[in-house]
Amino acid sequence: MSVYSEVPVRRTKLLIGSEWVESNSGKYFPIINPSNTSEITSSAYGDEVDIDHAVQSARRAYEGPWSRLKPRERGRLISRLADLIERDKEKLAVLESTDNGKPVRETLAFDLPQVIDTFRYYAGWADKIDGHTNSVSGDFLCYTLKEPAGVVGQIIPWNFPLLMA
Repeated sequence: MSVYSEVPVRRTKLLIGSEWVESNSGKYFPIINPSNTSEITSSAYGDEVDIDHAVQSARRAYEGPWSRLKPRERGRLISRLADLIERDKEKLAVLESTDNGKPVRETLAFDLPQVIDTFRYYAGWADKIDGHTNSVSGDFLCYTLKEPAGVVGQIIPWNFPLLMA
């Protein structure tokens, strides 16, 4: 099978807490190939209950295992993700192109290299973010401390979903 032929895609559930789960409503919506309007697959339709469940799960991971990792280990894991994306970039390019209508060569030449570079960039920062002191007048100590914002939710556009991750 050529790497540029269609990559099989299965019907997807919601990925919450490292598990594929049905949506609260049980509804699915079609994923359409914009180049020919064929249905690629279908995906579970998440509603407010599902989003709340996902945020709670993400918060537990953020406040639990992820927060206990040393920054260097966090960077190593993010870098590993970049390595896996690079390893499978041809398959991912086919999937991305089928989903958003871009030519595969454009996805391979621009989109996926940007995704890989972005993950590697932030992996490099994982153990380098710290605060600093600021000079102020008077007998005061003024400092900044950079800390993670916490759990963030996104609505991902259809045209560049991997980079938005």
